[in-house]
Amino acid sequence: MRVTRLVLRDMRRFDEIELAPSGGLNLVTGANGAGKTSLLEALHLMAYGRSFRGRVRDGLIRDGREALEIFVEWQDAGTRPRRAGLRHGGQRWTGRLDGEDVGHLGQLCAALAVVTFEPGSHALISGAAEHRRRYLDWGLFHVEQRFMPVWRRYARALKQRNALLKAGAGLGQLEAWDRELAESGEVLTGYRVAYLDLLAPRAIAKATVFTDGLRLTGLEFHAGWRRGDMSLADALLLGRERDRASGFTGVGPHRADWSLGIDGLPGREALSRGQTKLVALAMLMAQAEDLGIRHGDWPVIGLDDLPSELDREHQQRVLADLHAWPDVQVFVTATESPAVLTGMGLQPALFHVEQGALHRR
Repeated sequence: MRVTRLVLRDMRRFDEIELAPSGGLNLVTGANGAGKTSLLEALHLMAYGRSFRGRVRDGLIRDGREALEIFVEWQDAGTRPRRAGLRHGGQRWTGRLDGEDVGHLGQLCAALAVVTFEPGSHALISGAAEHRRRYLDWGLFHVEQRFMPVWRRYARALKQRNALLKAGAGLGQLEAWDRELAESGEVLTGYRVAYLDLLAPRAIAKATVFTDGLRLTGLEFHAGWRRGDMSLADALLLGRERDRASGFTGVGPHRADWSLGIDGLPGREALSRGQTKLVALAMLMAQAEDLGIRHGDWPVIGLDDLPSELDREHQQRVLADLHAWPDVQVFVTATESPAVLTGMGLQPALFHVEQGALHRR
């Protein structure tokens, strides 16, 4: 998967800029605050429906403008040209994919695959369970075509059940949504379990490459209820009175999580900040590699502020790993050209951001 053209309008510091990247390694430099990260944010927004630095309404739209606009052209593994556009005002949005209107952001997210390592990526390991659920679900959107309908079915049932709980609905009204929630939730959980099991060996291998002496022993899935002891239907029935009192559904896939098995350590809480960052990198690169191998279509890789996030040795490890992948497109941002590129003999396409403009060098 290779981006051939990226256009941003009214996004952060930019009035309008256009990038025509190379199909391999691209380096975008600029002073702190110049806007180089906005290029990766735009790709991330198209691939995830949100920026990795917050919601659209929280500063992504240029001051004084109503909405930002992003347009992307890319080629997939079959060199088929694709194009997508998004106009987002923070609350309302419109999107198009290959010339057709889209009714759900998930349609855009499922089309363009981007994996981004950025200063907040450590939250995948040290942050709330929501980050780890989102990680699994994004991967499943791309490798399991049957997942998205099930995910939407569960989300719809959960919304309806919670609304009834808050309204103090009777047992008869809840039973129908309990059945829907249980049926879709069991299927959704099965997909997540299978995906994490397939991902685990690749994540363990990547952690060996990127970390120093830290050995992952596995990834353990937590379903959001005592899955080994009871079905989701039984868990919902058991917790029904508690849910009626609290006004929300307390068990189910929306409470799922996964954890790391680490040799010699009790869990992720024992990791240093640096180790957490490297394990997150290993998980992201394992997911990207899994997608590339299964589809024969590698995701676009974004490495934001690489020299600040990793020391030279670990920069070299990740770049060498990416360089070994076939036909992968990489975007690296930095305040200046990292010395490791020269040392490795890599010659990226060079771009520089300054005073709201983008120049190719």
